[in-house]
Amino acid sequence: MQLLVVEDDPIIGEQIVAGLTRVGHAARLATTGSEAIRLLREEACDAMVLDRMLPDITGLSVIDHVRREGHATPILMLSALGSVKDRIEGLETGADDYLAKPFDMDELAARVASIARRRGGRSESARLQVGRLHLDPSGHQAWFRDASIVLNRKQYSLLAHLMRNADRLITRSMLLEGVWGYSFAPTTNIVESNMSRLRTALIGLGCDPIETQRGAGYVLRSERCA
Repeated sequence: MQLLVVEDDPIIGEQIVAGLTRVGHAARLATTGSEAIRLLREEACDAMVLDRMLPDITGLSVIDHVRREGHATPILMLSALGSVKDRIEGLETGADDYLAKPFDMDELAARVASIARRRGGRSESARLQVGRLHLDPSGHQAWFRDASIVLNRKQYSLLAHLMRNADRLITRSMLLEGVWGYSFAPTTNIVESNMSRLRTALIGLGCDPIETQRGAGYVLRSERCA
């Protein structure tokens, strides 16, 4: 895989690049958020390892920037900030995984491979349509009739999952597995908070197709997309 490592500490950065190269990947290093954005514009990569604390802009700002530009690159956020609140903030901003420093290099490599596999297995390159609601992966845009809105990574993934299973009940555990790759139920309301933001975005389009079935899950009703 072609990987981008964003780390301002030169020793840690070179260690990550060397470790990923050792297991067969091609990795290049950026030391600032601005450089990472520029490199991603020049050449796509299969996954990114992104330090949260950078000298110019934060890793969270980098994620927000690249997602708004339509890049769906899987991102592993790496940080000395490892509290539950910090991890949730990173994931909700659009990171696919979050690893606290200090870290084990073998674990980092395994997590990078995992988020890249999940991206490849979700088939998010195909345009989706339910009624007059369209989902365009090229810019992470949702269209309803003549209106459109750009979604962040999690909003896009949630909507794609629901649209592929229109008129079927999708449980919270199914969303955790399909969107976040979790095989366990976290104690936070990560699904509910992201679903609330998605529904607000869709209502802004004049479309409110998602039905909450309390205690059971969610259903995207195709008749509401007409």
